[in-house]
Amino acid sequence: MYDIGTRQRALSLVAQGRSLNSVSKQTGISRAAIRSWQTRLYPRPGISLRFAPCVRCRSAPGSPDSADSYAYLLGLYLGDGCISQPPQHRTPSLRITLDDAWPGVQHEAVAALRAVFPDNSVGWVQKVGCHDLKVHSKHLTCLFPQHGPGRKHERRIALEPWQQEIVDAHPWAFIRGLVHSDGCRITNWTTRLVGGERKRYEYPRYFFTNKSDDIRKLFCDALRSVGVEWTTLARGGDPYNISVARKASVALMDAHVGPKY
Repeated sequence: MYDIGTRQRALSLVAQGRSLNSVSKQTGISRAAIRSWQTRLYPRPGISLRFAPCVRCRSAPGSPDSADSYAYLLGLYLGDGCISQPPQHRTPSLRITLDDAWPGVQHEAVAALRAVFPDNSVGWVQKVGCHDLKVHSKHLTCLFPQHGPGRKHERRIALEPWQQEIVDAHPWAFIRGLVHSDGCRITNWTTRLVGGERKRYEYPRYFFTNKSDDIRKLFCDALRSVGVEWTTLARGGDPYNISVARKASVALMDAHVGPKY
């Protein structure tokens, strides 16, 4: 007989997306025993086995813990994230692909994943020129209801009321996540004729590029809420680019977002 603490530790490993076989090897508990604990609410008379709840259920009113980290993670997900569940896997995974040119962004993303999923391990998978950051959880579609078949820009993307409340409370974290995924800060330059002499002037600006009209609207709504002015620039006839170039607005973005690092 195994005590309740041992059973809870084994099921916690399974809840992180580990296979029964790997948990069995690590703990020395048979797969049959672990499987039976998964399906039996009361493993022993008078003792109920607590399963890891959805992170949305741990804090009122139905929003995730570490709401600022979630707002940042939501921005990353809408830009460079996807949820998948191959047939051979029993638990879905969230994958966020980030360029190796910005290791600081990768570490910030890992910190956000660990804050939102404190009971789950975060994996790093090396690809050519980038890393896939991955976390497994049965509750991914609870936290990211925007998941669905097809590409994001080919389907409607709208926030649930509880998500909008978080974004309204933490707009800069949301903006930062979107910029870290599909945005950039660059330095433009131009020349002006001053006293008969042509001089070069440089000025910074932010860009956000996404094919989804809905995601661009979410970005612009968040910018508007914090007083950042923006314009839409067409690329090949399509309005994919959101530009922030006014001096005061760039200063706000620099104070709260800054360049990728």
